[in-house]
Amino acid sequence: MNPRKDDFKERSKHLQKMSDEELNEYFWHLVERVVDPLIELARTHTSPSVERSVLLRMGFNSLESSKLVDLIFQRGLLGKGAGHIVWRIAKEKNLDIIEAGRALIEGRYWEDVDRIFKGVGNNA
Repeated sequence: MNPRKDDFKERSKHLQKMSDEELNEYFWHLVERVVDPLIELARTHTSPSVERSVLLRMGFNSLESSKLVDLIFQRGLLGKGAGHIVWRIAKEKNLDIIEAGRALIEGRYWEDVDRIFKGVGNNA
């Protein structure tokens, strides 16, 4: 394998006249260009297994995680994030996360989920 030609000085000419502040701004601009597509991909591409995994890490057991994901999937809200839905209900109802998830499994608070995530009953 041939060593790569060292052309750093040529490729970095546009950076050499920048101040530290400008370099910092340029760096973060490049980071955003790299990360933004990843964030968009994660936002728009989830799966039941990913959402179950999130719920498991939040402290739910596998049966609870599966049931919650099934209920959320049936409502067409999986893209909102199962953990996000449970967290929002916990926050709104002043419950801990596990209590909120178990209440959803029991059939409670789904009207609140619809209101929050589907805009049902909102005049906005």
